[in-house]
Order: sequence, then structure tokens, then C-alpha cells
Amino acid sequence: MGVHKMVDANGRGRMPTAAHRPPTLTGRASSQTSSVLLDWIFNPRYTFGHELPLPRRPRLIMASGHIAQCLGGILARRAGATVAVSGDLRLNGAQLVDGVRSLAAGLLERGVRPGDVVAVVGFNSIEYMELLLAIPYIGAVVAPLNYRWSFEEAVQALELVRPSAFIFDGAYSSWALRLMESQIFSSICLYVTIGNPVNTSQGANFVSVDRVKRTCRGTTEMEPVSRDVALICFTSGTTGQPKGVAISHTSLIIQSLAKIAVVGYGEDDVYLHTAPLCHIGGISSCLAILMAGGCHVLIPKFDAKSAIKAIQEHKVTCFITVPTIMADLMSYSRKDKISGCGSVTKILNGGGGLSDELINGASHLFFNAAIFSAYGMTEACSSLTFMPINKPELQETKNQLSNQSEGVCVGKPSPHVEIRIDRDESNSSSSLMGKILTRGLHTMVGYWGNNTVDTSESVRNGWLDTGDTGWIDRTGKLWLMGRQKGRIKSGGENVYPEEVELVLSQHPGVAKAVVFGVPDSRLGEKIVACVSIRDDWRWVDATAEHQGEGKEVSAHILQEYCRIKNLSRFKVPRLYYHWSRPFPVTTTGKIKREELKANVLACMQPHSSL
Repeated sequence: MGVHKMVDANGRGRMPTAAHRPPTLTGRASSQTSSVLLDWIFNPRYTFGHELPLPRRPRLIMASGHIAQCLGGILARRAGATVAVSGDLRLNGAQLVDGVRSLAAGLLERGVRPGDVVAVVGFNSIEYMELLLAIPYIGAVVAPLNYRWSFEEAVQALELVRPSAFIFDGAYSSWALRLMESQIFSSICLYVTIGNPVNTSQGANFVSVDRVKRTCRGTTEMEPVSRDVALICFTSGTTGQPKGVAISHTSLIIQSLAKIAVVGYGEDDVYLHTAPLCHIGGISSCLAILMAGGCHVLIPKFDAKSAIKAIQEHKVTCFITVPTIMADLMSYSRKDKISGCGSVTKILNGGGGLSDELINGASHLFFNAAIFSAYGMTEACSSLTFMPINKPELQETKNQLSNQSEGVCVGKPSPHVEIRIDRDESNSSSSLMGKILTRGLHTMVGYWGNNTVDTSESVRNGWLDTGDTGWIDRTGKLWLMGRQKGRIKSGGENVYPEEVELVLSQHPGVAKAVVFGVPDSRLGEKIVACVSIRDDWRWVDATAEHQGEGKEVSAHILQEYCRIKNLSRFKVPRLYYHWSRPFPVTTTGKIKREELKANVLACMQPHSSL
């Protein structure tokens, strides 16, 4: 799409003229009426960040809205080419398509029906990728479970979706046995294992994916069935309890086409699965590569050694990352003296911004790669905005980001996305800041629970509240301040933890910073920072003697650093704690701020180590 609409609640920002404005996308499209502007979204002339003139009479291309439609393209263009690699296993396009269709027919024959929910837990594999297509192929809904969960956490998620089938990696056979023996969910009528159970004596209780494929008697030429919802993707939200986000076929298609248009995926790409297929980032990027016709390289789960080996062995051209993954790749490459991986041409980062150090390191290691940063959420089917971050002409922007006290720039919206700023009336009249809202075919159907979908919690008049706060600059770029619910009210002023964390993390001795507020009789809330320091740096308490070696971090040093970085005085933390062990995180990698806060409140000794 050449023109996107991005305005705040008062009409600020650029708007296309009426003559060049695309039809407004309002509400949600059903499976029968999902019309998408593919001419605009997937325009070969589209250049990210530039507006292009629209044709006088835009042509609407109707899409029936099913993610399995990518199989036809794979069969037509990539039938004899390798499209999936996992260990010693290689599949060409024809084999992959046959595997998906056989698996779909086999599941249908064994009782899975349109509208049923099928839960899946396991590591990345070709079979897992086939399941992501085969289950929706027959009109059922796939519900991936996080393999990092405990059994008890998985049960909480299963209670929301009440699956009719449970498909699991052999390493999770104990989960299946406990579910079978306890009869917690009488709805589960089919247990299918990916690979062999860890204990082969348990095999009699289960049927394997391979057997489901081999024993199907139905035709594999059946047409895919659309039931609107294709996927239930779990997110922990702010409470830590799993929430099932119901995502439609249309949303997944729109998201995939946006990634193809912006990042530039194509048939020649070799994509390494660094992200788990139970997360929306991993799923949406997987579907984008399937639609583009690229090749998938799957490793069970990420570790830097396996990833670098796969990149070198298979000449990987693209992958997605989060700051933790990129940091691990940089650390491993330095340790093993890896000079560079020239095959990589595209990297998409999400889940938080990369530091200047990581951007510079990645640009050196992957010297041919364009690096993009994306901002998004599960409820919006992954990425809302994109921004290239390692182009030479962006140095001015990078300098602006490092000195910006009003959040972090996350780029411009992808072609299909509307973003609006709902201003906070408690802010001054001159402030552009407010809640970040989004609307379009990319947003979730709702939260799944007890076979119903509820949208009342986050959607108002078609606009999804992202839960984040930010503002839009004159060039149409979105600036992210932080989470609405994490906002600190100190001395009558609003302080966003992410803004302060961004400044602290730029100090060369700080590895990670987590900021939150604690009750204070005078200020309402006092700002506290917990910091972990890098291995070759030393934390100095207020009473300790400074050795003057240069690689020291203290509360005083960090306070001065915040002021040098032009952070407003009321935003500078008043208490600092040296956190000497890993920060508590959820299974999806989010910091457990309340747990961290409780630990600090239990031992309120300023400038101490925890």
C-alpha cells in the first residue's frame, strides 16, 4: 500500500487527500467477505517509508482468507526445490504440500472437526510447521502451547480452549499421560505424538504424526475449509495468567504480506527459525516465508552455537531476533572468533529495541544484512510498525534516539495498519502523548474462552488498545513511551519505566535495568532502579572505597549519567539496587516486575546488592 493513515486523536499528522485515500477498513471481515487490497499491500514498487501514488481506480482482489492457500503457490513454483530442512531431513515443495494435506485428511478421519481446537506443544520441527497448516486446513483451530511452561501452566491454557485433540513432542509424553489418567479434560479424544515418546513403552497410548499421515483413506486433494479463526496464540498479559488471543486467517495473511513487502522476503531466501513456533512472531514469519516460497531451516530451539552452525552450513539469508538472541549471537561469535556471516541479508528484530552496541556488533557480524526493528503485539498478529536501523543515512536518527527523552522511535506502520493516539486528558494541552490504538484487518478477533470470543476488554468501536503509550512525530513515525499499566506517578508527574530503562541501559557498565515505583508518603511513588552490571565491571556501594579503575558503577554514577543524558530530574531514580542474579521472568521472557518489586520492598536498604 503506498499510503497509510496515521493520525492522533486531534487529527495531527499526515493524511492522504480524498483523491488518493484508500477505502476505509472498518470492523472485521468474515471468511466470506474478507476483501484485502493486495494490489497496494503487495505492490512490487513499494519502498518502505515512501508514499507512492495510487491508481485512479484501485483494483480489489478478493481473498477467501485461508492460510493454506500458500500450498498452491509452493506446488506451482517450488515443487522440486528444497523448502524445508531439519537435521538430516530435507523436503521439497511437493513433499511438504503432500505432508500437510495427508495430515489434514488423517486428522479429519480420526475425528477432528471444523471448529474444534487442537492443542500442540513441542519444539520447532517440520512436523510442527505442517500442523500449523494442516489443522486450519480442515477448519479446526490450532492452539500452540509454550514449551517452556510447567504442566500446571499448560493446564491453565487448556482450560480456556478445551481441545478435542492434544498433539505433543515426544519429550512431553508425561504431560499426555497425566491428562489421560486424570481425565481433566474429557473433551480430548485424540493424542498424537510428534516423533517417538521418551519412554517407548508409552507408545501404545498414542498415535504418531507419521501414522496419521499414512493411514488416512480420504483424498488429499480436498479444499481447505475456512472458519475465520485459524489460531489461538497465548500471551501472558500483565497478570501472568495465559490469555488466548483468537487470530483469523485474514489477519495472518495480511501480516505475512506486510512482512514480505517491507522486509523483502522472496523465493531465494533461506530462513532460520530462531523463534519458537508457539509465539506469534515465529508463526507469522513462518507463514510469510511459506507465502514467499522460501526455504525453512528448523532447529529445535535456539542456542547460539546451533544457530551460527546452521547459518554457515545452509547459507541462511534471513532470521528474526529479540535482544536476548542477538546478544547471545554476538557473545558466541566473539568467543569463537567468527569473522562474519555474509549470506545473511535480512534480520527482523522484535520484542524490544537493540542497543547501539548490539546494532554495531550485528552490522559487523552480518555485514551484508539490512536490519529492521518491529513493534507489535500478539493481539495485533505481530508487527504494527517497522524501521530499518542500520543504514548509513539513519545515523542522524540513531543520534536522535540516543538523546531522546520522550521515548524510543519504532518507525512507521506497515501498509495495512491504522494507528491513532488517544490523548491522555491528564497531560498538558500541548502534549502529543496518549494511548496507542490500532485498527484494521490485522487485529485479533478477540480473547478465547469457553468456546466464545470476547472483544470487550481491549476493543472499542473497532480500535484495539495496545496497552502502550506514545506519540507521533511530524514525519509519521511512532514513538513508544511504555506500558500504560506500568506508569509511575511521582510528585504528580507521569514517569514511564521503559524510558528510564532505555537511558540506564546505555551506560557501558549496565547489562540490564528494570525500573518501577514504590510507595512514598511525600511523592506518592518513588522511582527505583534494579541494575545488573557487565562481567568486567564492579558495583560500588555508597560506603565502599572507589578504586578509580574506571570500570565502576554506583548509584551516584548512574544518577549523574541520567542527568548527562538530559533525563528530567523527576524521572531520575532515587534508589538503586545491584541485582546480582537473573531477573525473574515469565515463560515468554517478560520481566516479573511485581515479584521484583516485592523483593525490593522486603529489604528497603538503598544502594544495596540483591
